[in-house]
Amino acid sequence: MTDHDLAASLNLLLRDLVLALRATPHEGVSPPQLTVLATLEDGPLRMTALAARHGVKLPTMTAQVNRLERDGLVVRQRRDRDARVVTVELTGTGRITLRRGIAHRTRFLAERLAGLDDTERDAIAAALPALARLARRDDPPADPPRHRDYQR
Repeated sequence: MTDHDLAASLNLLLRDLVLALRATPHEGVSPPQLTVLATLEDGPLRMTALAARHGVKLPTMTAQVNRLERDGLVVRQRRDRDARVVTVELTGTGRITLRRGIAHRTRFLAERLAGLDDTERDAIAAALPALARLARRDDPPADPPRHRDYQR
């Protein structure tokens, strides 16, 4: 299989997997909103950076953040030095909502993985470091990324 063929197959597979994850119901937030919460897990981000990470225009991200803020899941803040800079940060409720959403997605994937045989599960486990490298622009750690809330 050529790199191009592999890339095309991986693209379709990832699309289907993301759609399957997004189709699982979430408590109170949409799948895109859950993804925004996850992006904020490691700390506040500028609105422009948040929009860029999600590949959307600023007005689209502003609408998402408006809904999340209305529901008490994030808070916006302005920097003292430059009032034009707006950052977005998770609230305590936002962190709880994120943990619940991740737990739900993890259960969904665990149920799917349970339907595979040992060889298939081992193949997926072996592919995780390479997939982690694909997902990053810089040099990733040797081990696949482990979301800290997956362990709860």
